[in-house]
Amino acid sequence: MANRRHFLHAAGGALGVLAATAVFARRDAGRDEPAAVPAQRETAGGRAAAGAPAHAASGPFPVVRSDAEWRERLSPAQYQVLRQEGTERPYTSPLNDEHRPGTFACAGCGRALFDAATKFDSHTGWPSFWQPLAGAVGETRDTSFGMVRTAVHCADCGGHLGHVFEDGPPPTGLRYCMNGVAMTFEPRA
Repeated sequence: MANRRHFLHAAGGALGVLAATAVFARRDAGRDEPAAVPAQRETAGGRAAAGAPAHAASGPFPVVRSDAEWRERLSPAQYQVLRQEGTERPYTSPLNDEHRPGTFACAGCGRALFDAATKFDSHTGWPSFWQPLAGAVGETRDTSFGMVRTAVHCADCGGHLGHVFEDGPPPTGLRYCMNGVAMTFEPRA
């Protein structure tokens, strides 16, 4: 009985350490940008490979760049989210508090994604919208972290933006929960 109890305590401690590691990503040295948590990606065999390199949605897409070009163009946090399907920490993006009329665009390629009129406060810590602009985003199945979700990517460059859930407000009932670091905002003149 003592051996089983020791085993269960050790296993629980190990799971706690793994969970804490996944949730509390380190910040880049000398940067004020929020750290992004790396995602797991479903492999061809159907299993999520922790630590395996994840990539933005597979194309073809109108905007194509090499990995080196993406790294040069994007900040480390943007690269982690857009190209490696990471997630920024909640309540860290200034775009979460952006309420002016305008357009939210992909930080990777500039594609207009959401009109600010469709933004709402979901109380999740990420900018949320009830509808993207027509043809602006694509969707893929995401089985990371032991759950099935619908990932959202930019239709032009394939950059990971966030996820869509069926718990949003009328008229669509959808919540496009986006990483603010994956977007820019252009106020309407």
